[in-house]
Amino acid sequence: PNANNASRAIAEGLKAQQSSLETAQRNSEDAISFVQTAEGSLNEQNNILIRQRELAVQAASDTYSDTEREFLNKEFQQLGEELDRIAQSTYFGSTPLLNGKRQTFDFQVGGDGTSQSRIQFDNDADTTASNLGTDGLDLSDSSGARSSLADLDKAIQQINGVRATFGSVQSRLETASNFLGGHIEAIASAHSRMADTDVADAVSRARKGQVLQQYQAAVLEQANEVPAVALRLVA
Repeated sequence: PNANNASRAIAEGLKAQQSSLETAQRNSEDAISFVQTAEGSLNEQNNILIRQRELAVQAASDTYSDTEREFLNKEFQQLGEELDRIAQSTYFGSTPLLNGKRQTFDFQVGGDGTSQSRIQFDNDADTTASNLGTDGLDLSDSSGARSSLADLDKAIQQINGVRATFGSVQSRLETASNFLGGHIEAIASAHSRMADTDVADAVSRARKGQVLQQYQAAVLEQANEVPAVALRLVA
C-alpha cells in the first residue's frame, strides 16, 4: 500500500508539472504572436520605404518636369504619413511596439519562478518618420529628390536592424516552444505509465477481493449443508 501511495503521489506531481508546462507553452506562443505583430508592421514600413525610394529615383531625373514631380511627390508624402501612422498605431493589446517607448518584457516560458523560466526582451524600437529621418523629405525638385536617396537608404537599414532584433527573439521563443512540446510529451508518457500501473494494481486487488468473497460464500454454503445431511441420516 505504501508503494502504491508513493506511485500515486509521483503521478499526481507529474500531472501538475505537465499542466504548468502546457501553460508555459501557451505563453511562448502568445509571445511569438507579440513579435509577429511587430514584424508585420515592419514589413509594411519597409515596403513603403522601397516605394518612396523608387519615386525619388524617378523624380531625380530631368525626364520629369516640375509638374510631373509634384504628382510623384504627392504619393511620396502620403506614403510618409502612412509610415509614421503604422509606427504610432502598432499595438499588441494595449502595448505599443514601434513608437520608441522603452519597455522590458518578461515572457514566462517555464513552470517555476526562477530566471531560467523566463525570456527577457528589452524593446525600444522607434520606427516613426522623425526617428528614421524621413519626415521633411521632398521630391518637388530634382536636387531634393537626389538628396533624399541617402536618407531613405539609412531608414531602410534602421528598419532592417529592428527586424533583426525582433527576429532573433522570435527564433528563441520558437525554440523554447519546441523544447516545451518535447518536455510535455515525455512527462505525459511517464504519467500515463504510472497511472496505468496504479489502475492495473487496483483492478488486481479488486478481483482478488471478489474471488475471496466467492470462496467464503462457498465455504459457508457447504457448512450449512452438513447439518441437513446429518439429520437425513438419523431419520
